[in-house]
Amino acid sequence: MAAGAGVPVAGLDGETHGGNLAARAAALGVRPGQLLDASASLAPLRPRVAWVAAWAGASLAGLRHYPDRDQRALRAAIARLHGLEPAWVLPGNGAAELFTWAAREAAAAGLSALPAPGFADYGRALACWGGAVQPWPLPLQWDRAFGQVLPPPPAAAAALWITNPHNPTGQLWCRASIEALLAVHRLVIVDEAFLPLVPGGEAQSLVPLLAAHPNLVVIRSLTKLYGLAGLRLGYALADPERLRRWAAWRDPWPINGLAMALGLRLLDDPARYRRQCAWVQAWSAREGAWLATRIAALAAGPAGRLVPMPSAANYLLVRGTGSLVPLREALEQRHRILVRDCRSFAGLDGRWLRIGLQNRRGNQRLLRALSSG
Repeated sequence: MAAGAGVPVAGLDGETHGGNLAARAAALGVRPGQLLDASASLAPLRPRVAWVAAWAGASLAGLRHYPDRDQRALRAAIARLHGLEPAWVLPGNGAAELFTWAAREAAAAGLSALPAPGFADYGRALACWGGAVQPWPLPLQWDRAFGQVLPPPPAAAAALWITNPHNPTGQLWCRASIEALLAVHRLVIVDEAFLPLVPGGEAQSLVPLLAAHPNLVVIRSLTKLYGLAGLRLGYALADPERLRRWAAWRDPWPINGLAMALGLRLLDDPARYRRQCAWVQAWSAREGAWLATRIAALAAGPAGRLVPMPSAANYLLVRGTGSLVPLREALEQRHRILVRDCRSFAGLDGRWLRIGLQNRRGNQRLLRALSSG
């Protein structure tokens, strides 16, 4: 199958993931700090001095000892945020590690339905266990009315993988349309990594349904909300018996003491966490609307007009009337800007790019580059 048909393309930025900053900088012969990375979708934040000071104090005091294998303090802090007991929480080495254990159960359950286009890491995790996969096609046209109704999945699927808001489209699925699926399918895995960044997004979260549905798993991440992709810290919320199985399968110390210390600092105060969410949501709404309007107003270039699709998330899926591969290459090579080549998403081809929102200065730099080609 040709690369443009939507299969992963070797040599692309990160191949099936954005944010491969060091590799792209090395390939271009520049320092990572010279690149504007809009291929990853992170809040435009740098670690605060207070975070680092608290992290250093807690971490240096405990570096000599093994970290707590049960992550008790961190689990308790996360549980408070969501009104759960700690037994319903399992921190992980980023969401990616938790997808691996979810995939083990999904593979045992039977056929997994994967949205297309959709995040490639679900397929990576299922491949670890020989899991059977069926594409779950999603429409490539949608309106601005969020939350939206999730299209029906394949009837034969035992396990469903749902991203809310969806990656790469930015669609926000309404809770009710997912809730209806819990009575039909053996396992429903909902990836809410981007949901805390969405204004009003918590109204569509599946977390309130966990107690009534032991077949539901919700996975979240600190990566997007705090702009800390290097920390590698996420967590799963699910029935305690399920999480005990996952904990027994994995390495004894999946989270290092440094990550636990900073994670605890970020999450131990629910009011501070809510303020962080509010700030990021206001940034996402403001910059998303600003950037989408200006991209849509750009004059047509060699790839035709650029059409930003409606998005509830902190990224824009942009469609061209022609191939956008030359534009992506020009952004990288001439302007030192990385955007996500969408050919690694099943169902998308070279006419699509995903752009992660930046601060206003970064978005202005991106617009200047798009205008000059």
